[in-house]
Amino acid sequence: MDCQTGGTRGRNARVLIYSHDTFGLGHLRRCRAIAHHLVEKNKDLTVLILTGSSIIGSFDFRSRVDFVRVPGVIKLRNGDYTPLQLHIDIDETLALRESIIRHTASMFDPDLFIVDKEPLGLRGEVEETLKMLQQRGVPTVLGLRDVMDDPDLLEPEWERKNVMPALSDLYDDIWIYGLPQIHDPLAGISVPNSVRRKMTYTGYLRREVSGDAVAHQTVKIRSPYILVTPGGGGDGELMVDWVIRAYESDRRQPYPALVVLGPFMPTETQVEFMDRAARLDDVEVITFDAHMESLMQNAVGVVAMGGYNTFCEIMSFDKRALIVPRTRPRKEQFIRAARFQELGLVSMLGDEEMSDTRAMETALRHLPQQPRPSEVVVPGLMDGLDNVDRLARRWIRRQRRPLTLAEKRA
Repeated sequence: MDCQTGGTRGRNARVLIYSHDTFGLGHLRRCRAIAHHLVEKNKDLTVLILTGSSIIGSFDFRSRVDFVRVPGVIKLRNGDYTPLQLHIDIDETLALRESIIRHTASMFDPDLFIVDKEPLGLRGEVEETLKMLQQRGVPTVLGLRDVMDDPDLLEPEWERKNVMPALSDLYDDIWIYGLPQIHDPLAGISVPNSVRRKMTYTGYLRREVSGDAVAHQTVKIRSPYILVTPGGGGDGELMVDWVIRAYESDRRQPYPALVVLGPFMPTETQVEFMDRAARLDDVEVITFDAHMESLMQNAVGVVAMGGYNTFCEIMSFDKRALIVPRTRPRKEQFIRAARFQELGLVSMLGDEEMSDTRAMETALRHLPQQPRPSEVVVPGLMDGLDNVDRLARRWIRRQRRPLTLAEKRA
């Protein structure tokens, strides 16, 4: 399909994606997967990602995908934000982020703007950009994961952020990266029918092993192994400790473990886990690998906390999985894991059982005997990327005149 149809004639079509990325890997990896699929399916399409991720440079990007990194911030336990690296006031940092986002959008002049998860961005930083692009006739889309949070927590958060008027007035479409028969991310909160009509469920976002990915070479163990991943690792200490305790206690586990700690796990905690693993011949620990798909492909099973991207990888590679979801500060992982367990796609252990080492020992032994996810038929489960491409093309086809450089600068 030629994306130069209509208003984009005379130049390649352009998609701008915003990901706030205060902490973790989930938003960035989801946006990257979408960007790569769009350029793969559309040879005259360019995608630019706006992100606050501090480790975006660790990932490789396909031709015609690039990124602009805004200054990073992190969320403190009390809910406030602080600059990640810059020694300047947080209000100045947020103003700088907002300015970079707005001016990048103005100069890039996209044919489609996709915002990931946060309707108004961090502290409202994309609101003015949304209004500017709306005035230019640029279609705007909000992309939501399958589960947001418990409605008792999500509704007051969105009321505080004044989200619902933005969904009504600033967005043309809302894409849900999941299926309604699995979960409605806005269930239990008051949503106007006008907003409901904008919602389209795409299915989950399939993942593949990159053709140019360099597979990690394990030192002590060999595949097949059980892959243990807490995602970004910032809140995965308890789960990793539980798994290593099980291997320390049970020296006859049938499969070794490859533990990927995640780049956001505190350094002192990483060192402690590496020291413990060094005393075990069937546990290997690494800090981070940008090609998790390759590691998962070689695994006999997966132990994970249950973030959105990990679920997509588990389903894509048809891996037996044991999920240990967090329940604080959000219940997102628990809601997702409970529903997938109910469907027979994964098994789950609750974090209230973490003091019971034997429970993890038993679960690890049973994991390789679980049914594979493919034994449960869920129509359209992993069709998300193809549907995102179809939906994006529909918006890009709209008639819109690209701005001149002088108009962008005005």
